[in-house]
Amino acid sequence: MTREGLLIGNLYGNRDYPDQPRNMRGMTIGDWKQLLNSPTTFMMNSGYMSFKNSDAFTGLEAAIVLIAFVVVAAVFSYVVLGAGFFTTQKSQQTIYKGVEQATSNIQMMGQVYGTNSGGGDDTTIKAIEFSVGLAPGAPSMDLSRMIIVVAQPGYGIITQNTYSTVASAQTFTSTDAQAGTPLPTLSGQQQAKIKFEVNPVMRRNGEINIEIRPGVGAPMPFTRQAPATITKSQILT
Repeated sequence: MTREGLLIGNLYGNRDYPDQPRNMRGMTIGDWKQLLNSPTTFMMNSGYMSFKNSDAFTGLEAAIVLIAFVVVAAVFSYVVLGAGFFTTQKSQQTIYKGVEQATSNIQMMGQVYGTNSGGGDDTTIKAIEFSVGLAPGAPSMDLSRMIIVVAQPGYGIITQNTYSTVASAQTFTSTDAQAGTPLPTLSGQQQAKIKFEVNPVMRRNGEINIEIRPGVGAPMPFTRQAPATITKSQILT
């Protein structure tokens, strides 16, 4: 018996198997060959026949691959966009920081005064006073982080004065220009009166170089000169 006949006989029986289905009795070997060679193939699975269409399964595989590509592309696009937004935000922060450091957030309000606490024949300036305020649009400033550098031409002394509640040759005070109370933080339209002592003292026609270095922003340097006649209080030009 041929392979096809044996397969058919095993599946559905033949004359040697009287219990074969009646609707299969009239089929010949040629009929089974034609059926087996058709696009739809018979497969034996636990005693019953199942049909498998290779074209339909190939389409399902293509759909799965397409969905996988779409999902991967969506995830990749999200990662790329997120990285782009992060880079843009960092660039903006860098620009803002650069502008903030390059511009001065503090400005002089009024004149610079030299005071003399002595009297009589004392013709020296022992302390410097001036008022500062915030530049337009500048944020609040922590004056306790500010440093005032003081130097006098002809003297090899450069002092860096820091914030304190008592003025000296190494420290400066900051008080509210109107209330006279300590003002460690400058905000809004407030004006802070800065005071510090100078050592060595300034004499007539003497010069002094002052540089205000805020915690944030560019420093503000300026130079002033004492008048020819020194009194208890005078404007330095």
